[in-house]
Amino acid sequence: MPDKPAIIMGGTGETISYRTLDARSNQGAHLFRSIGLERGDTVALLMDNHPRYFELVWAAQRSGLFYVCISCRLTLPETDYIVRDSGAKALVVSEGVGAIAEGLPALFPDLPLFMIGVTTPGTRDWIAEAAAQPETPIADETAGTDMLYSSGTTGRPKGVRVALPEDRSIDATNVLVQIAQGVFGFTRDDRYLSPAPLYHAAPLRWCLTVQRLGGTVVVMEHFDPESALRLIETYRIETSQWVPTHFIRMLKLPQETRARYDVSSLRSAIHAAAPCPVPIKQAMIDWWGPVLEEYYAGSEGNGMTMIRSADWLAHPGSVGRAVLGTLHICDDEGAELPPRAEGMVYFEGGVPFEYHNDPARTAEAKNAQGWTTLGDVGWVDEEGYLYLTDRKSFMIISGGVNVYPQEIENHLITHPKVADVAVIGAPCPDMGERVVAIVQPMDMKDAGDALAQDLTAWCRQSLSGVKIPRQIDFLAELPRAPTGKLYKRLLRDQYARDAEGRKCP
Repeated sequence: MPDKPAIIMGGTGETISYRTLDARSNQGAHLFRSIGLERGDTVALLMDNHPRYFELVWAAQRSGLFYVCISCRLTLPETDYIVRDSGAKALVVSEGVGAIAEGLPALFPDLPLFMIGVTTPGTRDWIAEAAAQPETPIADETAGTDMLYSSGTTGRPKGVRVALPEDRSIDATNVLVQIAQGVFGFTRDDRYLSPAPLYHAAPLRWCLTVQRLGGTVVVMEHFDPESALRLIETYRIETSQWVPTHFIRMLKLPQETRARYDVSSLRSAIHAAAPCPVPIKQAMIDWWGPVLEEYYAGSEGNGMTMIRSADWLAHPGSVGRAVLGTLHICDDEGAELPPRAEGMVYFEGGVPFEYHNDPARTAEAKNAQGWTTLGDVGWVDEEGYLYLTDRKSFMIISGGVNVYPQEIENHLITHPKVADVAVIGAPCPDMGERVVAIVQPMDMKDAGDALAQDLTAWCRQSLSGVKIPRQIDFLAELPRAPTGKLYKRLLRDQYARDAEGRKCP
């Protein structure tokens, strides 16, 4: 299907056919070989959602390389850390990353540094150099894979490294392709909407899966709730992948705006990255129909659960049963717990992985049985459905009682005047930690004591006393990754610095 669209850019409508994608990725593979990159080497990509993103990824994939996709939201020191930690032997940058590009030549004077767009001193022109290469495959095509870094929500990002595929053929299937076809029913005829940044694991891997199957990927350069609805209607989108933050922002559009767009073409709206608050997911099913399909997994690929709308309606709040690996809930000593007992979530089986250059973290992710965890806490019911409580590292201990912020956040986000919320534990000399809610109002003009009192009363309707925030503060915008993951460590660090000598409210 050489003339079929492989990529459509949602904002501009620019379309790239499979013929062009194939030719450009071949040229990119030749260019990688020309600068000395061989199977098992690493290339880093620092790009916004650019039309040429996929040609770079497929060029690396068909060259047997590890490709590291770096967030363009990072600072120069953070980018420096990932490039050096990953051992990248080349770096490709798009001009859309902004001012950070100016500092890269000085940081990496000995690294091949390519620009897509306007070149600067110390950089090379990727488009021009790639265009001079053959459009035919390189002689030693061999499958590569991604090496993605965690979001760094609780510390420095960790590079997740898995072995290169044993089957070196570039068109070999993989687990996600099998799940997409066998579980979610993806086909070569699907039109798929990607609303999130391509440098994150789920958006990147789902888009590549759609392209492996021959579907069309519609890419949003930046997420906007009404634009997403417009694209669903315009392109008759059938499959898509979201995070709960996207749902919340779409649901908070005026009703007349939401009703303006036809979303009936949707067959599969997959979501992940964070547990979806029950009222939010129920509202989405009421709006879009029973097309929501949720999964729980991580960049590590060590396991995966999945749940469809019909099963979720019977098990509200669950993220499903295991479809990759065997699920276990264990206590702090590693002993397996019975149904409905809360503990650390582990997977047995799945894809072996390691955290690059960090054997201590790799060891921490395993228990004595060799099962692995992403650091989340939860429980399973008698039918094997998993319910996530929160991340272990986010737990608040107030007066000796364990409090998980997720439950409080899930309740506060349903308030009509709340656009976003984070709940953290701030230091408290009396209680150890106090529960603090940092709220992003729908309108900053509402921020103040009256709204804080209203939110406290809202919490008292459904939450026990120990979970009621002792302090409610307001921010114009919370520090979130575009995938919806919250950088709680930034908030907790700030409150820790501000807490010295303060008494608990």
